[in-house]
Amino acid sequence: MTDADTLDYEELGLVAGLEIHQQLDTATKLFCECPTVLREPEESARSFTRYLHPTASELGEIDEAALEESRVDREFEYLAYDTTCLVEEDDEPPARVDGEATTTALEIAQLLDMDVVDQIHVMRKIVVDGSNTTGFQRSMLVATDGEIETEDGPVSIEDMQLEEESAQRVEETDAGVRYSLDRLGIPLVEIGTGPDITTPAQAREAAERIGMLLRSTGKVKRGLGTIRQDVNVSIADGARIELKGVQSLDDIDDIVHNEARRQVELLDIAAELDERGAAVGDPRDVTHVFEGTDSGVIGGALSSGGVVQAVPLYGFDGLVGREIQPDRRLGTEFSDHAKRHGAGGIFHTDELPAYGVTEAEVTDLREAVGAGPEDAVAIVADDPDTAEMAIDAVAERAETAIAGVPEETRDANEDATSRYLRPLPGAARMYPETDVPPVEPDVAEVETPELLTEKVDRYSEAFDLGEGLAEQVAYGQRWHLFEDAVATGVDANLAARTVESDVTELRRDDVPVENLTDDHFRGVFELVAAGDLAKEGVPELLTALAESPELTAAEAADREDLGSAGEDAVREAVVAVIERNADQVETEGMGAFSGLMGECMGELRGKADGDVVSEVLREEIQARAN
Repeated sequence: MTDADTLDYEELGLVAGLEIHQQLDTATKLFCECPTVLREPEESARSFTRYLHPTASELGEIDEAALEESRVDREFEYLAYDTTCLVEEDDEPPARVDGEATTTALEIAQLLDMDVVDQIHVMRKIVVDGSNTTGFQRSMLVATDGEIETEDGPVSIEDMQLEEESAQRVEETDAGVRYSLDRLGIPLVEIGTGPDITTPAQAREAAERIGMLLRSTGKVKRGLGTIRQDVNVSIADGARIELKGVQSLDDIDDIVHNEARRQVELLDIAAELDERGAAVGDPRDVTHVFEGTDSGVIGGALSSGGVVQAVPLYGFDGLVGREIQPDRRLGTEFSDHAKRHGAGGIFHTDELPAYGVTEAEVTDLREAVGAGPEDAVAIVADDPDTAEMAIDAVAERAETAIAGVPEETRDANEDATSRYLRPLPGAARMYPETDVPPVEPDVAEVETPELLTEKVDRYSEAFDLGEGLAEQVAYGQRWHLFEDAVATGVDANLAARTVESDVTELRRDDVPVENLTDDHFRGVFELVAAGDLAKEGVPELLTALAESPELTAAEAADREDLGSAGEDAVREAVVAVIERNADQVETEGMGAFSGLMGECMGELRGKADGDVVSEVLREEIQARAN
């Protein structure tokens, strides 16, 4: 077995490429006027159901991935909202391509040093997993032949597509899958790199670089689920694997490493199976072996009219239970294929007796299928149709285990492992969209955005911000508020702390900062610039606005009595504090300053700047010392 932590990627011939999917922050969706705001499923006004089936391409071919998906009989339910339109329901042709989305895509193309196509044509990509009400996704090629730099060398950008986001999967149901239509149609760019990545670390660096360039536009959505990374991975003697839905950049290097390890293990298993002369037998019904079984899973299936199907795996003993990824075995791969056809999973003899299955039942099972001690047996217990389809899928996957690594699409798990999803899609799933006219892009009208890295340098130099604070602001979502505030005369460090540090600290204190709007921040900065709010009162005012978002900044400041105190009011408050602590002042003199400063600020409740309070306090203490 391969040491999980000592893979030599160069020796293995590791090759990887990325597909970055990023939602654009446009006002409306790609082919209709509906908003791009996500809703809660509980807000849905109604729902409808569909069944989807694959269609042939212009060449009369049906995509293999779509065909396999269609073999799983499922009903798709769609949650609709008060904003849902007929385009989203596929009851009306799409409108023209959204202009804002096209412009943003062209900006991204410039940042990636790409060549924009002369004409953008809309294509249909067959998708029958229910994530599109149409049974296809509309996609268009915008640009080709770009490049980014990494520490390990350049990575080419092969193409960039502009396409519509799929519907949001809400949950599995007894009949199929429930989707939400709020996400369907949000503009999305898909950026594909060339197969130039040779290490997990380079894969992560390339994804981070592309992510930075995307955010530099200021026109991409932020937050969980708004950007997804698909990773294509292969090794020299393995196969191309497409890993779908890597949500976090932190997982990319781990998932590339784990896939390389998985392929190494599968190749080792294939070599061992070849040496043993392994073969896969014909599936057969072995229900009689488990009559009166103590296994809850098998007994439950049989009591509901189910059967037990088995497939003999000649020469597989000890290999079905072999680990190929952390906590995932070859048997887990078999189980993934069975689950695709509705089964709950499989049992196999490398793990039995267990789960209520006895040693005697294992012996009888082996006899029933003609398996010897060097062989393994996999079983599925379910209703007759499901059990038959599932065991056939297991047998098919076992055949490919003898051959080596099968090409396939896999779903990324949260622990940086992956599971089988479907076969790799082919060209047969693409055909032209006839309802939307082509777009002729005008690159001359598009300005190249400032890079976030350049913005950090500018903030540090022009506004004297520390590098850490400058990076927080530049990479944050409120940098435009920061720049507006500085332009009106607000101190740059105060503006930066307000939009980043203060918000972070308030969030940690469970203040609902998600309620704060751009207008709230602008109102706060207007009060500061006018001298009507001390900088010490900013966090308290933000808290009040977050808890009562219907108020303006001025209204909240009045309600909380956060107006800026004049020098007379400051001196009056300071004198009151000194008189309460007269003995301490008499004894310690200026030594009492630090303790009294905090008390003075508390007395003024954020109504005065600390510098002003400090100056007055020093004067009053010195006056009494003299």
